[in-house]
Amino acid sequence: MKTGHHPFILERRLIIFCSLGLLVSSCSKNETPGKGQGAGAPVIVAKAIAQDVPVKISAVGNVRAYSTVSIRAQVTGPITEVHFQEGQEVKAGDLLFSIDPRSFEAALNQAQANLKRDEAQMINSRLEFLRASNLFQSKIASQADYDTAEANYHAAESTLMADNAAITNAQVSLSYTAIRSPFDGRTGSLAVKAGNVVKAPDDVLVTITQIRPIYVAFAVPERQLPAIRQRAHTAAALSIEAFPPGETNNPARGELTFIDNSVDTNTGMILLKGTFANTNDVLWPGQFVQTSLTLNTLTQAIVVPSQAVQIGQNGEYIFVVRPDSTVEVRTNLVTGITYEGQTVITSGVKPGETIVTDGQLKLTHGVKVAVKAPEAEGSSTNTSVETP
Repeated sequence: MKTGHHPFILERRLIIFCSLGLLVSSCSKNETPGKGQGAGAPVIVAKAIAQDVPVKISAVGNVRAYSTVSIRAQVTGPITEVHFQEGQEVKAGDLLFSIDPRSFEAALNQAQANLKRDEAQMINSRLEFLRASNLFQSKIASQADYDTAEANYHAAESTLMADNAAITNAQVSLSYTAIRSPFDGRTGSLAVKAGNVVKAPDDVLVTITQIRPIYVAFAVPERQLPAIRQRAHTAAALSIEAFPPGETNNPARGELTFIDNSVDTNTGMILLKGTFANTNDVLWPGQFVQTSLTLNTLTQAIVVPSQAVQIGQNGEYIFVVRPDSTVEVRTNLVTGITYEGQTVITSGVKPGETIVTDGQLKLTHGVKVAVKAPEAEGSSTNTSVETP
């Protein structure tokens, strides 16, 4: 009897055969080493470099006018003319206001006339005294006549002195009718207009502020006072940078000129002031600015990007890439100040060593790494370092 194969059985055998073939092919592929095997953990690295690092103290400061003066009238009278526009810059000696001078000119003329009259009386008194003196020496005039003539002469002298004082006082009062600026500065709002009668010395006519130079006042914690005082005594001048709003890349530069004589017991802060030339008027009274006081400079300090320094249970540590592309954990770090995203390493890293700045979560001591390019350019020390 001739046997045959059922079509359904043949189809199942064909499917099983194909499945076995695919399984063998898949296993063969899994057993074949690929290019990515052993490539290492992806990391971003940077070089530890040596550079000068300034030691700075940052604080929020307030801009203050170098000098502020409220201009008041010294004499009472009507304003005849205002010689400036409010908000205008004025120079020292510029005429600001004129007060009607006529009454003061009249007072000066009266004083000068009194002087002329009394000078004539003094001449007469002097001649009478000389005659009385001669007659007294000739035994013709009595002692009483001599004493009277002498008293009249000295009284005339004192009257002349009073007249001269009155003239000086009248001249000063007349000069007060021309009100001038005491220094270079900028005027504020006008409080009076031409025609107003001002009363001395109550009425404020205008306020002038001096903004070149200008002060920036800021406070720092009292713990920083010893270092500031030490540097202030040893250095010629401590430099200060002030960053007005919108001027982050172009700070104003000045010098520390004032350290307050006491610490605020409520806040534990000490007030400092810096003086700025402010030739471009970038600083304005009342502004709040970010200040940076430079104490000194660390010469050729070793720095790494701050994100490279990690903190563990035993303190700070860093991953250093060795020549064989494996990482070494450095736990004997001694770090210093941080400046512009860079941390100073005083011990534990040498210049030129390659350190890991990103990807530390997947790393342990001895793990192989693969350096990848950073996604965005950060600090100038971030590099894509080729490792063997």
